[in-house]
Amino acid sequence: MNQSFLSSADAQLDLRGTPCPINFVRTKLRLEKMTPGSLLEVWLDPGEPIEQVPDSLTMAGYQIEQIEERDGFFALQVRHPVK
Repeated sequence: MNQSFLSSADAQLDLRGTPCPINFVRTKLRLEKMTPGSLLEVWLDPGEPIEQVPDSLTMAGYQIEQIEERDGFFALQVRHPVK
């Protein structure tokens, strides 16, 4: 049932177990390597990671498309802006 959701992202980054702010830095570095308009799915832990990373990405100019709660983690979809 989640197949279409999983395949809609252009790339995936599993940052479960990665503390703040390293998870934000790794997400931002990965997004900078992607082409404008592409979609990155990031897996984040509950608590500080899912509370901090989306806000930090928004402030950095990235567009949060979706946050989905999964089994013990969150899947964050963030789009590289087209300038």
